[in-house]
Amino acid sequence: MIRSITGSTSRRRAPGRARVRTRGWAGTTATAALAVLVMTAATVGCKAQPADSASAAASSPPRATATDDAKPPASQSPSPDTSSSSPQATATPTPKPVKPDPQGTMLMASGSEGKQVRELQARLRQIGHFDRSPTGYYGTVTVAAVQSFQGKRGLSRTGRTDTVTWQKLLGMTHEPTAAELNPPTTLPVTKPDKRCMTGRVLCISKNSRTLSWMIDGRVVSSMDVRFGSQYTPTREGTFSVYWKSRHHVSTIYHTAMPYAMFFSGGQAVHYSADFAARGYSGASHGCVNVRDEGKIASLFAQVRTGDKVVVYG
Repeated sequence: MIRSITGSTSRRRAPGRARVRTRGWAGTTATAALAVLVMTAATVGCKAQPADSASAAASSPPRATATDDAKPPASQSPSPDTSSSSPQATATPTPKPVKPDPQGTMLMASGSEGKQVRELQARLRQIGHFDRSPTGYYGTVTVAAVQSFQGKRGLSRTGRTDTVTWQKLLGMTHEPTAAELNPPTTLPVTKPDKRCMTGRVLCISKNSRTLSWMIDGRVVSSMDVRFGSQYTPTREGTFSVYWKSRHHVSTIYHTAMPYAMFFSGGQAVHYSADFAARGYSGASHGCVNVRDEGKIASLFAQVRTGDKVVVYG
């Protein structure tokens, strides 16, 4: 009985020992699996490092390459790696090939300025394509004038002055005179009114916005002028200078009116600092404003009380 019990006990312990061994094997297996996971995580972290480096490189300023406007510094050399995986390689646009101008070499275009632009404008004005005084700056008005000229000559309406356009223009015009290159007024002076053709006259045109000082039908000088607004218009008609006031100040508006030559009530021809500063964006209260102080100073010295004033549309 004792052996039987002992045997039974041994048989009962055997499964216990088996269970202990089973638990020991499972623990070893779990430890090994944990180690594999740690190694795997460490391996994944190493693979992610280049991505972090790439992000850091992408956030830093890119080095100059041969396609930049500026050449790379002497201490740097462009990376030889041209693979498609390179962030710089994918970000660099492929330059488009420049097509040759079928009308020759471009000489002037929008934004150009200088003596040649002034000559271009003067020549275009000779044949009616440029309706104002040359400025020497190639702006939107000049672009439109060149397009108009090119269209009438069967050329591409590029608005740019190329060698073909320039040669055609030279063949149709004469060399501009000093007065054509630097005319006295912004807009061309129109044909004087017939009332201006006799005597001493301040001949003032609202259409061309010019004043011409004329003696017996001859233009002595011309200058830019502006007029009153629609609420305070400059009167039209034939008048005469009845009072001159060199340092006049308006008693109504308390503004300076230098070189004032009154011709109709409170309306006068006078210099305007506002006109000189703002141009035609402003208006007077009915007076004839002159932009150029030097010109009106000379005019003031010549005009006499009783000289005729003609204001017409």
